[in-house]
Amino acid sequence: MTTLGDLRVKVFADGADLAGMIEMRANPLIRGFTTNPTLMRKSGVSDYRAFARAVLAAIPDRPINFEVLSDDFELMYRQAAELAGWASNVFVKIPITDTHGRSSGELLRRLAAEGIRLNVTAILTNEQVAMAAEAVSASPAAVISVFAGRIADTGRDPVPLMTQALEILRPYPNIELLWASPRELLNIFQADEIGCHIITATTDILKKLDLVGKDLSEFSLETVQMFVRDAELAGLEL
Repeated sequence: MTTLGDLRVKVFADGADLAGMIEMRANPLIRGFTTNPTLMRKSGVSDYRAFARAVLAAIPDRPINFEVLSDDFELMYRQAAELAGWASNVFVKIPITDTHGRSSGELLRRLAAEGIRLNVTAILTNEQVAMAAEAVSASPAAVISVFAGRIADTGRDPVPLMTQALEILRPYPNIELLWASPRELLNIFQADEIGCHIITATTDILKKLDLVGKDLSEFSLETVQMFVRDAELAGLEL
């Protein structure tokens, strides 16, 4: 199997816990970071600007993706301009539509023309991939985030769709495909196998990296030992 040292896909840490992000920065495998409002809420972030300043001070040397908060395109534009001004390693996350399903294409073209690094997020179809790619084609660097994990949640295999997305993006050297919302460690190796540029993963998945290549017989024995230990700790009897 592919080892961690052989991975070509860039692994980004997905989260909004400052201490955890700083810890992940020490791992040479982690090449960047992604955040979103849901993760910030989960981590108890209440002051966006203060959180971002702390993150950027601690991690000045890798891409960090911050998302706009508004559902109004004009306000999104102003927020995107502010976010982009925080540091040169910031990518601004713009959702593919607003909450009414209206395309953000015009906003993306406007921001790309102004030289802002963009991450188009919440994408689940290749029609959206094609639209987003055209819209950000003028950006100096852009990321297309396809939520492969959410696609898998619907019973669909995301690998063929992600493979097709790579073909759609082939004419755009400034755009990278990001495998978003992975559900298991295996997804990192799936993304790598098809040539996906980036995969972002939460801490609970990244903590499993130590298991890569583990002997399965040894893992089986540890599992049996866990069952026996937990039965004893729970005081279970028959």
